[in-house]
Amino acid sequence: MEPADFYTGIVAESYAPLKSFSPDPETYAALVHETGPPALELGCGDGDPLLALRRRGLDVEGVDSSADMLARCRRRADEAGITVTLHHQRMEALDLPRRFRAIFLAGPTFNLLPDDSAATAALQGIRRHLVDGGSALIPLHIPSPGLTDRIGEVRTAIADDGAELRFSLVSEERNETLRTQTSLLRYERHTQDASTVVERPWLLHWYTPSGFEALAAAAGLTTVSVTDADGNAAKSDADFTVFRLQRR
Repeated sequence: MEPADFYTGIVAESYAPLKSFSPDPETYAALVHETGPPALELGCGDGDPLLALRRRGLDVEGVDSSADMLARCRRRADEAGITVTLHHQRMEALDLPRRFRAIFLAGPTFNLLPDDSAATAALQGIRRHLVDGGSALIPLHIPSPGLTDRIGEVRTAIADDGAELRFSLVSEERNETLRTQTSLLRYERHTQDASTVVERPWLLHWYTPSGFEALAAAAGLTTVSVTDADGNAAKSDADFTVFRLQRR
């Protein structure tokens, strides 16, 4: 399932109440200050950290493949009195009228691209949209295998209208050859009058550090650094890395 189809309806509604991680805007503000504006956030979703950066007056635009998530982002921006430029496009098919000094993802959204072919297209699009010498920041994650002990665990949250939201893992399949892990996720919304239950497959595609560096090089991007979550040089077996790339 494409991310644009996954993050719709109840899934988009549940994203903010159920998420367990919010990116620190300081990291991306520092990047924009270092490179200079303008900047572009890929996979901006419902606006974190994009809106925090715009609140600071930084020239940052956002792009996402989910119309529902962008609608939530626009609503949040309007409520906060923030002007924001958003684009409804897939990461692997970028076609924007502007080039940027920095392009970044605020989490490992790049792992949602299903295979190396889609990743290559996205990297080529990033290069096309960077000015000469421009930088890209791409976090990547290798999902842990064997999370079947979490099957059936339920997380809950309350929606803005008081409905109870539930989230659980139904099943999981992993393919080491294709470097993919597909989780069947169940989203539920319950009120006194009605219930909605949706199950959707969530695919993650991962990369070895050397493999991703080769894909970036083929797209015309040079790897400047590979760091861990704390900004230190990443170890070869790290399951979370941040690639800093530069347009050649």
